[in-house]
Amino acid sequence: MRTPVTPRLSSDTIRKICFEENSVSSKYSAISPSTESLQLQKLLESRIISCLDSCTQFNHLKEIHAHIYRSNLEQSSYVLTKFIRILTKLNFPMNGYPRTIFKQVHYPNSFLWTALIRGYVLNDLSNEAISLYGCMRKHGVRPTPFTFCALFKAGTQMGDLGFGFQLHGHMFKIGGFVSEMFLHAGNTLIDLYVKCGVVRSARKVFDEMLVRDVVSGTSLIVTYAKCGEMESAIELFDELDVKDAVVWTAMISSYAQNARPKEALEMFEKMQSCGIKADEFTLASVISACAQLGTAEYSMCIMDIAERSGHGPDKNVVIGSALVDISMILGFALHGHAAEAMQLFYEMERTTNIRPNKVTMIGVLTACSHAGMVEEGRRFFRSMEEIYGITPAGDHYTCMVDLLGRSGHLEEALEVAKSMPLDPQGSVWGALLGACSIHNNPDIAEVAASHLFELEPDSIGNHILLANILASAGRWDSVSRVRKLMRKKGLKKIPACSWVEGKKGSIHEFFAGDLTHPRFSEIKQVLEDLLNRLKLHGYQPNLGSVSYDVSSDDKRQILMSHSEKIALGFVLLTTEPSHAIRIMKNLRICEDCHIFMCGASKITGREIFVRDNMRFHHFRDGTCSCGNF
Repeated sequence: MRTPVTPRLSSDTIRKICFEENSVSSKYSAISPSTESLQLQKLLESRIISCLDSCTQFNHLKEIHAHIYRSNLEQSSYVLTKFIRILTKLNFPMNGYPRTIFKQVHYPNSFLWTALIRGYVLNDLSNEAISLYGCMRKHGVRPTPFTFCALFKAGTQMGDLGFGFQLHGHMFKIGGFVSEMFLHAGNTLIDLYVKCGVVRSARKVFDEMLVRDVVSGTSLIVTYAKCGEMESAIELFDELDVKDAVVWTAMISSYAQNARPKEALEMFEKMQSCGIKADEFTLASVISACAQLGTAEYSMCIMDIAERSGHGPDKNVVIGSALVDISMILGFALHGHAAEAMQLFYEMERTTNIRPNKVTMIGVLTACSHAGMVEEGRRFFRSMEEIYGITPAGDHYTCMVDLLGRSGHLEEALEVAKSMPLDPQGSVWGALLGACSIHNNPDIAEVAASHLFELEPDSIGNHILLANILASAGRWDSVSRVRKLMRKKGLKKIPACSWVEGKKGSIHEFFAGDLTHPRFSEIKQVLEDLLNRLKLHGYQPNLGSVSYDVSSDDKRQILMSHSEKIALGFVLLTTEPSHAIRIMKNLRICEDCHIFMCGASKITGREIFVRDNMRFHHFRDGTCSCGNF
């Protein structure tokens, strides 16, 4: 269905359709004078509103304003509310013309007050909007739900949680929870609490709303995911009465962002079974999950779905960028060469009409980080704005910090995080913390962790990683302090989990220390045989990678129960010798497992690919692609 186009009106047209008083008067000649006057005013107001809806130029607005005076409607709050909203739409400064119009009205109603308040908010003049609201209350004008919508947006812009609390209380005082105030303004209140990081208050408002809006539900799900609270996100999703494509996509994306790609794909399958049509954003999230798992067969199916739904890479830049991302990561995983990933990027530029966007550049910088291509990464980062017109965002800075940190340039990475023009995101400090783990730098690690504990206070992964770094440095008192903080916050560790792709694209899942697999005794025997053969070649477990102050024997048992080692044993047990081994892990692979995989690749003659939520590793002939071993 074609979208109707609003006609642009000339000055003559405005005068003709709105202000033919003679024809209007004759129409109501049989009506009493008072009734005729009222009907005439309503008709004139309706015609002026119609003209304002079609108005796109300031000159036309001035003509309409003149006719408003000519028609004796200069005190009509109804007309002037619309007039100010159109001025706001045209980005006209509120302190000039709109404020003058407002001051000339003797008794402005709540809608006119709200129109001006909203204009100030949209002009990023939140303090003026709040001051105007104070004047509104002094004049005894009762605010509408839309007044609170505008004011909550002002609070969000300022990040003023205290103002949000005060306004929340005032709204409750006026109408209570059961009023239309919360029905219409609840979403913006939830958004304020979410943006200010008070997720519990946002959830409480959501739970108390008579009508649970799917928009607010989606916003909360996304926030839970960013905080790593996936169980809360799942619970909220299950409680929603209405689930549209947007909220399904939010859940799929949340799983993918929290390194739970298998659940992301399962959620996508449920979405399809419910008859919900996937859009390009849904498919992009699914492609991201496929990229994490490295599942070639499933990836091809998603590409086919994208093509059939009209979202192929040649038609849709979102899908194009996501497919570039999966091509680079999957190509890297299959061949072990970052140069081929770069070649795919250049081929995309040369052979398609898809122009790289910010998502594409994240993929390119990530590939550079995986391969340790520091100079290339710096060059791409500098060229983003110069060549492609892309202003670096937080994710791009995260990639650069990750690239610099993992290549050993920790001081430079810290300087990038401190000097970036944006407030550093949790992902930036998280990348730096991960790099400190690789290079055993507890001092910079504590700097990064201090920022993460403020930005993501309930993320257990940051606490665990810092504890591991401090343990590797022998700072057991500091380790104890971090663990006490975890207990105080009630944080529980997410079990390490690894996946391997089996026959026909099937995914097998293994947890650390899990003895419940039906073939575990066989897996254990395979690993013991492999360990004995590795010891003959000089391998010894790196006990320093265990972040617990326990005996050496206990540390050896902990190392042997890692999920990726159990996954490795399963693949060695169930596949042919020529089969390459691909493992996906949801947590960072430890230093000992790096060494173990290197040795295993040499002993078994197999290529071993391991991807975790922080890095890709390709072991071949006793070497690791990251260059650390």
